[in-house]
Amino acid sequence: MTSASFHRTITLPASLCEQAAQHLEQAVHRAIDGAAAPWRAFRQAESSNYTLSVSVVEQAAASLLVLAAESAQSMRPSALRALISVALHLRDAADATRQPAFTTTPW
Repeated sequence: MTSASFHRTITLPASLCEQAAQHLEQAVHRAIDGAAAPWRAFRQAESSNYTLSVSVVEQAAASLLVLAAESAQSMRPSALRALISVALHLRDAADATRQPAFTTTPW
């Protein structure tokens, strides 16, 4: 099975999805490229038990990091930290799907 035909998914905490949806909405309003599709997915995440495609989670994380970079001078530091935190949590969750579930290294 090729990676193109295999769609990995990840289940995220509801609170993270809700925060991501809020930040992605800001990214959509600022016309950040690639933010619209993940925004729609995160807005509807509750209907899928907060299970999203890993590629959508990666795209959301990238969009939020772009938003953070573009908004750094105009946001309150606490709001910027919250935005970056959500982006990094999404990125880390997507990265974790690439890690082996267990190690095969002999002791």
